[in-house]
Amino acid sequence: MSGIFDSVPLWRRALRVFMGFDGALALAVVMLAAAGLLTMYSAGFDHGTRFVDHGRNMLIAAGVMFVVAQLSPQRLAQLAVPLYVVGVALLVATAVFGVTKKGATRWLHVGVIDIQPSEILKIAMPLMLAWWFQRREGQVRGADFVVAFVLVAVPVGLIVKQPDLGTAILVMAAGVYVMFFAGLSWKLILPVIAFGALCVVALVWFQTAICQPDVQWPLMRDYQKHRVCTLLDPTQDPLGKGFHIIQGMIAIGSGGVTGKGFMNGTQTHLEFIPERTTDFIFAAFSEEFGLLGCIALLLGFTFLIFRGLMIAAEAPTLFSRLLAGAVTLSFFTYAMVNMGMVTGILPVVGIPLPFISYGGTAMVTLGLGLGLLMSVARSKRLMQT
Repeated sequence: MSGIFDSVPLWRRALRVFMGFDGALALAVVMLAAAGLLTMYSAGFDHGTRFVDHGRNMLIAAGVMFVVAQLSPQRLAQLAVPLYVVGVALLVATAVFGVTKKGATRWLHVGVIDIQPSEILKIAMPLMLAWWFQRREGQVRGADFVVAFVLVAVPVGLIVKQPDLGTAILVMAAGVYVMFFAGLSWKLILPVIAFGALCVVALVWFQTAICQPDVQWPLMRDYQKHRVCTLLDPTQDPLGKGFHIIQGMIAIGSGGVTGKGFMNGTQTHLEFIPERTTDFIFAAFSEEFGLLGCIALLLGFTFLIFRGLMIAAEAPTLFSRLLAGAVTLSFFTYAMVNMGMVTGILPVVGIPLPFISYGGTAMVTLGLGLGLLMSVARSKRLMQT
C-alpha cells in the first residue's frame, strides 16, 4: 500500500517533461512564429492553402523540437556519427540515382516521396564536428582541424555538385562555426576574410569586363555567374534574373517608415514580388510593416541569437557548447543571407527566412535546431535540480 501512496503523481511526471525548457528561448520562438503567421496570412491568403500549411508546418516543427529536447546531449553525441554517415551516403545516392527538377539533382525518391538529403547535413554537420572536437578535448592540434575540414568539404562538395549553392553555404557555415568555437586560429581566419574582401572589390572594379557573355568563370556555372553579375547591376536583366531584386527593393522602399499596413501591400498583392511566400517574403513584410516592422523583426532574431549564445556559454560540456554555438549562428546565417539577397546585397541563392518563409522541410530543420538548443539548456537546468 505504501508504494501506491509514495508513487509520483501523473501531473508531476508530466511537469518534469517540460521542466528545464528555456523560457527566454521559447519566448523568442513564439514571437517570431507569430510574425511568420501574420505575414503568411497577408502574403499567402490568396495563394492556395499556404497559410494553413504554414501553420501545420509550424506545429510539426514544434513537435520535432519537443521530442529532440527530451534527448540528452550525451544521446545526441551518440547519434552524430550515424547521422553524418547516413547523410553523406544519401548525398552519394542522390548524385547517382537522384531525381532532377528544374536542372538540379537534389532529390532522392524513397518509397512514395522525394526527400532532399542535403537538409540532413544542416544538423548532422554541427553534431559531427562537435563530437569530433569533444573526443580531442584538451589535445586539439592542427591535424584535427584538417580532419574537420575534410568532414565539411565532402558533403559540401556533393551539395555544390547538385547544384544547391544556398544549402551548401548553410552546411559549410555550420561546420566553420564549430571549428571557430573549437579554437581555430585567427591567423587562418583573417587571410580568408581579406581574400574574400579583395575578391568583392575586384568584382565591382572589373564588373564590365568580366560580366561579358563570352567570359567564362572558373569553377562556376553560367547561371551562378549570371546571378553575381545581376547582383552587381540588376538593370542588365530587368525582366529576367534582375526582376527579383528590382521588385524586392521597390517593395522595401515603398514601405517607408511605418509601412502600407497589414494586407495593403500593392507590390505583394498585385504579384510583382516573385516567390512572395518563400524566398522573398521579407520584401512583402517590409512593404506592409515598414522600417519599424523590420527593426522589430531584427530585434526578434537578435534576441533569439543572443539567447542561443548564452545557452552555449553556460553549457556544461564542450560538445554542448560547440553544438549550441554552431546551431545558433546557423540561424544568424539563415536570416542574414535571406535579408541580404532580398535587399540586393547578396546574390539570390534560395535560402528561406526562419519562421517567416513557407517551406515544410526548412521548418522541420528549424525545429530540429531549436530542439538541440532546448536539449542543451534543459540538460543544464536538470543538473541543477
